[in-house]
Amino acid sequence: MRPVKSVVYKQIPRPDPELIARASKFGIADLHEGMGAVAGRMCLMSPAMQPRQSGQGTVVGPAITAWNYPGDNMAIHCALEVAQAGDVLVLTNGGGHQGALWGDVACGFAKKQGLAGAVVEGAARDIDAIRELEFPIWSTYVSVEHPEKRGPVSVNTPIVVDGVLVEPGDIIAADTDGVLVIPRALLQHAVEGAEKRAATEVGIRQRIEAGERPFDIFGFRQGVADMGIEMKDGTWFDQD
Repeated sequence: MRPVKSVVYKQIPRPDPELIARASKFGIADLHEGMGAVAGRMCLMSPAMQPRQSGQGTVVGPAITAWNYPGDNMAIHCALEVAQAGDVLVLTNGGGHQGALWGDVACGFAKKQGLAGAVVEGAARDIDAIRELEFPIWSTYVSVEHPEKRGPVSVNTPIVVDGVLVEPGDIIAADTDGVLVIPRALLQHAVEGAEKRAATEVGIRQRIEAGERPFDIFGFRQGVADMGIEMKDGTWFDQD
């Protein structure tokens, strides 16, 4: 095991830009489903990770990771120093609300640098100002509590955020529905799965528009019969 110390890695493994562009065409629901039942669930952050903008669209980009000591946000400033345009900052202090990790000053700089967004396991503040900046962020808390800037820090190392492992260069896909982490090795699989699912749903919508019912399109009528579910005419109050 490597010794534990403060460290900032300036570089991350970068995913194929073409795959990033293809992934950006989909919401996280399609990408989540495209990953499959197991990986899709393992890599999805919980509903506690809330968008702090309304209608901010889908963000897709490689992760710059930053572990912050509880009550401290020195690591985010180190992360901002090495992040590149299109990157998504992924920040944690272990999940507590102590010491706001993200605010409008950092947000303004991130926007100026062309970063794609920020995912914060911890507290964000200055929410009204951030909304005016129109910079996409997600956080588990909102709190103005003062953060120290003493460290220690760990930037661009593997971290766990809201129960999900995030490695530097993993792809973050986030929208109003939540935040999904796509490991680099699964990016092509997720994109191809999302493309297939989206094409299937086009056909389903066309069939609904033509007058078919989802109950029949998805085969639920036979499934209900197979499960022994009884569909009765009348109301609950009509039972014997």
